[in-house]
Amino acid sequence: MYEDENNLYHYSYRKGDEQNPNAPIDTKNYAEDPWDKNPGGSPKKKGGSGLSGKIVALALVCALVGGFIGAGVSGATTKVNKTSVQVSDREVAQVQTVKVDGKTQMSMSEVYASNVNSVVSINVSATSTNYFGQTVQTAASGTGFFITQDGYILTNHHVISGASTVKVTLYNGETYDATVIGSDEDYDIAVIKIDVTGATPVVLGDSSKVAIGESVAAVGNPLGELTFSMSEGIVSCVNRAINVDGTPFNMIQVDCSINPGNSGGPLFNSYGEVIGIVSAKYSSYSNTTVEGIGFAIPINDVVSLVKDIMTNGYVTNKAYMGITPQTMTAQMAQQYRYDVTEGVFVCSVDPDSAAAKAGLKLGDVITKMDDKDIASYEDLVAAKKSYSAGDTVTLTVYRGGQTMEVQLTFDAAPETTETSSSDQSTDNSYNGNGGYGNGGNGYYSNPWDFFNNFFGYGG
Repeated sequence: MYEDENNLYHYSYRKGDEQNPNAPIDTKNYAEDPWDKNPGGSPKKKGGSGLSGKIVALALVCALVGGFIGAGVSGATTKVNKTSVQVSDREVAQVQTVKVDGKTQMSMSEVYASNVNSVVSINVSATSTNYFGQTVQTAASGTGFFITQDGYILTNHHVISGASTVKVTLYNGETYDATVIGSDEDYDIAVIKIDVTGATPVVLGDSSKVAIGESVAAVGNPLGELTFSMSEGIVSCVNRAINVDGTPFNMIQVDCSINPGNSGGPLFNSYGEVIGIVSAKYSSYSNTTVEGIGFAIPINDVVSLVKDIMTNGYVTNKAYMGITPQTMTAQMAQQYRYDVTEGVFVCSVDPDSAAAKAGLKLGDVITKMDDKDIASYEDLVAAKKSYSAGDTVTLTVYRGGQTMEVQLTFDAAPETTETSSSDQSTDNSYNGNGGYGNGGNGYYSNPWDFFNNFFGYGG
């Protein structure tokens, strides 16, 4: 048997399943009489005894008489070969590709056949420094899908974040070097491009109309090697608010099998439309292993952002405040003698930023944005996603023992925001990037490192 405990794959026959070597061996030849009611048993005693034997004999006589009568009625008896194997002669219909028009409902086989050429496997590599200061090469895998005929591909930010090389493999086996056009960490989206013409783009659906219980399918690259695999399930919940490595998301919850390497892949509905981008899975809760809980970013939430990235290389109209935020805690409140224990503590304010123009200062605590309570940095990020550059909000701020309101008009996020500290948490536990090898980019030398956190990226 295959018993390598370091290998990911094993036969279902495991250690401890071995048969007892002292058990008696069944030497019965079942080919002689497969209908024997006493296989391998002790020889029957000759000559039945008592009333039971007479009853059995009477039953046999009745059965023989009934058999002859039945044969007379039917006119003939059919001899059955007891050892024959029955093989179906049903003609299996070939799965056809169907044009995705938003009106034609498909079987899941048709969904796959009609869209698999739009899905790509993504493999990235990067150079990093380990704990001992040594330079090491790391690798990760993910999934993406064509959104245009000229080679634009949509995937997750965490799939390509920090990559030095990005390679894309098509369903026909062709591999291309890809260029990263741009990405956005807050929405976990990225656009890459390969030099092709005539690609088959997906058809985007309407994620606002997704219903709980609706059939869905994810196509991707689980474990970085099981390429173009499809898993089927249903929508378990819509508008599910979750937190992935410090970044809040509004997700479609599904029960499809999602594993490292699936991230960035399409989530299809039964009409063959893409309604989401597979992004994360819930792997464990406390000491309990969790199965059948995965998440996808609703496609409606990111369509305009994707177009912006394709045109400008980044999201140009993303709301930007110009502060360095930190989650307010009870310990901080005690240290600074504040009356509030929740909110966002302003660690610094960028000169000439929206926050500076609104009058925010070092030491302020933001507790509300319009009618939304702000209890943490994650709440602030989630609230900002509802606004664009140029929008004006009312902030409720705690300052010097008093609560006040200020008006803030968002700036547009600068292109360098992804690498700057402004509007990003100073909390050491925050890990929005989900870097190579620490729970973020999906495929590792040991893929099960993926399950270190409550929430982990799908890969």
